[in-house]
Order: sequence, then structure tokens, then C-alpha cells
Amino acid sequence: MITTLPGVPAGLDRSSVERIVREIVLASRVPVPSQAARQPGGAEPKLVVSISARHCHLTDEHVEKLFGPGRTLTPMKNLFQDGFYAAEETVMLVGPKRKMLPTVRVLGPTRKASQVELAFTDGISLGIDLPVRASGRIAGTPGCVLVGPAGAIELAEGVIRAERHVHMSFADAEHFGVRNGDRMSLAIRGSCGTVFRDLLVRADATSKLEVHIDTDEGNAADLDNAESVELLRQT
Repeated sequence: MITTLPGVPAGLDRSSVERIVREIVLASRVPVPSQAARQPGGAEPKLVVSISARHCHLTDEHVEKLFGPGRTLTPMKNLFQDGFYAAEETVMLVGPKRKMLPTVRVLGPTRKASQVELAFTDGISLGIDLPVRASGRIAGTPGCVLVGPAGAIELAEGVIRAERHVHMSFADAEHFGVRNGDRMSLAIRGSCGTVFRDLLVRADATSKLEVHIDTDEGNAADLDNAESVELLRQT
């Protein structure tokens, strides 16, 4: 939900915040059957396609500024990838049009640079021209104001629309015949079937096979009711 903040000055101080709503729908994980072709002599990897709802990543310093000295993130729910979690903490995001998102979930663990990931429609409502970027590539991107119960911070940069991507292990990458940094396609079959091209391959030693698309993409393909998905090498 996008809410207007009437009469809030550009500087935003703590007195401008009446309350922080602390509930948001978590990024949903929608496992659907993988139709990836079985290669000779190899087991078929199990594919999970997840809708990544709006969220943010914070530095340790920003966690303390937003939630109080000495505060750390409180894990609420583990995500599909090992070691990552949705935190109890949420922040308010304020854009240049004095529009705000009252609850943006914080994901952990903390990072070296704070980053906000929104869907395209979020950017339109907030008045932010969202660049499509791989996570972590935030140089030259727009900023915003984040407000927590203990204070506010102004990000000079870091607001992006996350580039659709697929996490996988090196073993999965070998199975599909791709490498880290390559591109793949995701075919979604169903009443609103479509093919998403140019998924960035993010391969490492430990990741599970999981595609991340945003809420706009998931809704457009009616992912909740998809009959099947297939991960394909891109030609």
C-alpha cells in the first residue's frame, strides 16, 4: 500500500513519524514442478521459483541508527537460501513525491552497503525511476529516506529494481551447461504463460537452485497457478 505523508518537510525528522506499521507480506516462495531436461548420467535439479517482494538490506551502522544503539536484526523466518532470513524489523520508505511505503521488510544478514529492492509499480507510485541492476551494483542509483522507530537515514543511492536472476551451485551450473554471469530463460506454463529471458546466472559453491522474480513479473505470469516451469539455456 502506498500512503501519502502530508506536510512532511524534505529533511524528515523523528517528529514527522507518527507510527511504524510492522506487518508486511513476506516474499512468497512458490515451488512448482521443474521441467528442466534430464541430462545423461545426471540427476534432475529441483527448481524453485520465488517471488521476491519489496525489501531492503542494511549495514550494521544503519540498523543501529534506525532501531537503536546496540540493536541487531532479529531473525523471523528463514529464506530458501541457507543463512538468509526475513527479519522482524521493518522500515518506512519515503520517496521524492512525499509518498511512502509504511512497511518494507528488512532481510538479513547485514551487508556492507544498504540497498532497497522494489518492483516497477512501486517506483511509479513513489516517483522513483528505478534502474534494473544486479544486487550490489548500486553506484549511480537513486536514493530515498528510510525511517525506523529510533531514527531516520537518507540513502544517497541504493534503490533498484532487482534484475531477475537464478541462484545455483556449481554442480547445477555444470548440469545446465552455464557459468556464473551467463544468461538463461525461464518458461512458465499456464493460463498466463510466458518466457522471461535474460535471467542472470549467479553460481557459487553452496546456493540452491532458485529463480528470483519480482511481484510484477510473478503476477503477470500468474505464478501461483502455474502448471510448470522450465529453466533453459539461452541461445
